Amino acid sequence: MSETPVSMPRSARLNGIVRRARAHPRAFAATAAAVALLVLGGGGLLAGAAVGTPNPENVARLSTLPSASAAATPTAVPTQTPTARPVPAAALPAQPVRTCSIAEAASDSRLGTFSGSVRNATTGEILYDHAGGTYSRTASVMKVLTSAAALAVLGPDYRATTTVVAGTQPGQVVLVGGGDITLASGSSNIYPGAASMLDLAAQVNASLGGAPVTSIVLDSSAFSGDAWQPSWNRKERFDGWSSEVTALQVDGDRADPSSSQSARSEDPIGRAGAAFASALGASGVPISQGIAPAGAATLGTVQSAPVSTMVQDALLRSDNTEAEMLARLTAIAQGSGNTFSALGASTPAALASYGLDTAGLVIVDGSGLSDDNGVSPNFLTALFAKIAAREANLGIIADGLPVAGESGTLAGRFTGSNSDAAGQVIAKTGWIDTGYTLSGIIHAADGSVLTFAFFALDNVSDSSKQALDTITTAAYRCGNNLSNQ
Repeated sequence: MSETPVSMPRSARLNGIVRRARAHPRAFAATAAAVALLVLGGGGLLAGAAVGTPNPENVARLSTLPSASAAATPTAVPTQTPTARPVPAAALPAQPVRTCSIAEAASDSRLGTFSGSVRNATTGEILYDHAGGTYSRTASVMKVLTSAAALAVLGPDYRATTTVVAGTQPGQVVLVGGGDITLASGSSNIYPGAASMLDLAAQVNASLGGAPVTSIVLDSSAFSGDAWQPSWNRKERFDGWSSEVTALQVDGDRADPSSSQSARSEDPIGRAGAAFASALGASGVPISQGIAPAGAATLGTVQSAPVSTMVQDALLRSDNTEAEMLARLTAIAQGSGNTFSALGASTPAALASYGLDTAGLVIVDGSGLSDDNGVSPNFLTALFAKIAAREANLGIIADGLPVAGESGTLAGRFTGSNSDAAGQVIAKTGWIDTGYTLSGIIHAADGSVLTFAFFALDNVSDSSKQALDTITTAAYRCGNNLSNQ
């Protein structure tokens, strides 16, 4: 007979399990652990493999509970994208800690409304900037811009030509001005290498073969428009600092050809005509103004010194008339025109050829006499960096600038407490009624080369020049250690 298992009460079965666990604790613990592992790893499979026929009630109860498999599934954890670790930027080169200040010198009340810029000429770094981006009047520092423009457009070898051609009547000669204001009425004048009216007259007389001159016509049509810039103070002419801007004149229209500062006339063209008549030996013949006939025979020509000579002379003595001549000839050669208004386009265009940003420049003349000009100290230090590097033909400017304590308009400056910078600063001076300026190159005490531009404007006086020398000397002493504080 087969034996049928006898069903034991649930309580009895539990009591038996407890007694066996107490009697064999280690074995029971190992068995329980194994069972638990099977339940967690595959509880559904264990339930489906129970020994014997499943009790329908138990099956029903189990079907209403969460499956062991579902209970064992871990809660889903949102996927997190790891944040990339910041990659440090390339290390910047070490920057010097500059400690030398010129703030005390810059606070001098004699500087009026002050602005300035100092740049390391080698690296291009601006070391000092006090309103350096402000565009203001430059006074005669403008002559540096005019010179650089002339060298770019005309070139260092260009010479202005004065010509005499035959007129429309027998014995008539026409004196044609080519813009050379340096032409000497006699054998020489203050301008180095100037052409002579005596030489020109000798050529004409030779061409005429002894025939007398019956009349003289003066042609100054190479320049047109205003002969005096409307914003200029007329006293500049009376005081002897500038002439009217005409294409035909002699000696810069000075009453005294040998003096830099000499009264100028109201009729420079007429003065040139009188000098020519005297040189021809034809004083008293009729003189008029007109235009040379096309295709007329040439009777004589003379030429000025080259632009390289005129640039250096204009910078050294700060000659206003010579600077205006260079500016006007530059505009004509560039095709911008032959009037003052042409300079607003011609000078910036010429300077842009050096790679300079000329967008903010305002140019109304070539000499800097006008309050309406606008140039920033930062622009000047950038231009002077190119001059110091002798780019293109700009070395001509570097060689022609006044030297502190030694030459030109700086000969009597940088004395006393500023004398240690004498000989080490080459710069262009500027002076008009409303401002004093100084800009150029410093060979600093530490061996560095700096470019600088300092403007003292508005409430200023002659003592402002010493204040400008003092702050320039302070920059010389600081050198590349100059702080912007």
